[in-house]
Amino acid sequence: MDLNYYDTLIAIADDCPTAGAVVPAPRGGRKTVAVVQHELLAEHPGELTQEDVLFETWLRRRDEPEPDPAERARLRAEFFARPQACLRASPLPKKYGWGLLFDGAGRVSLCPAGSAEYDRLVAGDVPGVTVLKAMRSRRA
Repeated sequence: MDLNYYDTLIAIADDCPTAGAVVPAPRGGRKTVAVVQHELLAEHPGELTQEDVLFETWLRRRDEPEPDPAERARLRAEFFARPQACLRASPLPKKYGWGLLFDGAGRVSLCPAGSAEYDRLVAGDVPGVTVLKAMRSRRA
């Protein structure tokens, strides 16, 4: 089953507390989901799919050594055997002001809210790109 988005912008949530992009910081000496996802997407812009980001985030937050390739493949299959929340539920577009832009191959890049590119995409000035809002943190 394909969990990826294609030619889509996940725009910041309506109740996002920030109008512009903010780099998330570790909390309590440990990297949060937001920190790990931001690092992954900043280090590998346009290289990873949603599935890659979800799995790598889970894998990096475990307090275990890097698995060998066979174990990694087994863990990935096991991880996706259970339902997973999509990146619309990521803290990046919900709390930190980062849009997530997916290309035609399903690869994702950060798109900071308030940037010229973000504003053009949200305004609908880029044909063929679907704009979806991130999930709200609170009920309306």
